[in-house]
Amino acid sequence: MTTAPPQRERPHGLRDFYEDPDVTVASGTPRSLRQARMLAAALGPATSGVQTVIDIGCGDGTAAATAAPLLAGHRIIGVDWSQDALKRAHAHIPYAVRGELTDGGLPFQSASADAVLFSEVIEHLVDPDAALDEIHRILRPGGHLMLSTPNLAAWYNRALLLAGVQPVFSEVSLRAIHGRPGQEVVGHLRLYTARALREFVAASGFEVVQLRGAPFHGVPRPMRPLDRLACRAPSMSSILLLHARRT
Repeated sequence: MTTAPPQRERPHGLRDFYEDPDVTVASGTPRSLRQARMLAAALGPATSGVQTVIDIGCGDGTAAATAAPLLAGHRIIGVDWSQDALKRAHAHIPYAVRGELTDGGLPFQSASADAVLFSEVIEHLVDPDAALDEIHRILRPGGHLMLSTPNLAAWYNRALLLAGVQPVFSEVSLRAIHGRPGQEVVGHLRLYTARALREFVAASGFEVVQLRGAPFHGVPRPMRPLDRLACRAPSMSSILLLHARRT
């Protein structure tokens, strides 16, 4: 007698979804390295003073661990909402704490951080305005925000939309992928173009310093040279890397 394999329980809401250990909590190394280089250039060496970097939405800590050699001497603290992610993060970074991005939910005093890493998080948020308000609160004046997010107007998404296909990175369900390439559901709620991201961040009390592009690790191998080439025009790149300063 044979029995059917157990069915994975479907998430009942966003909290259940992000506490699911099978949900991806790390993104590609190329993006992490590019972003870390931007931050290292902005902060300068620790010989001129140790600075505090808060990695909000640190996931399993791999992005912070990738950045750590480039930020040697500076203090990196990971923050995440998911208890499961934090358990894994402790294997990669020395400090990881729980916090939320609304109503003063980050466990830091106002103007206490020199920089914030905000990598592949904003696209998952119900209320991104409140999130940037909270980041603005904990950053010192002139502090650095390093934000990355998928690009709605990536070069291949423009072609997919012309063909009537749902863009990559966009999702219509937390249970399955519908109408677009790919198989992995990661919980994207909002997507930005380069122009929209610039305007949104500037309206939240930040001065945009620069916007760069990064490749996406999920692009099929034969198309990766083209994806790297697209980074020269950030508005068409797979991933948007934005550096802003708190005003």
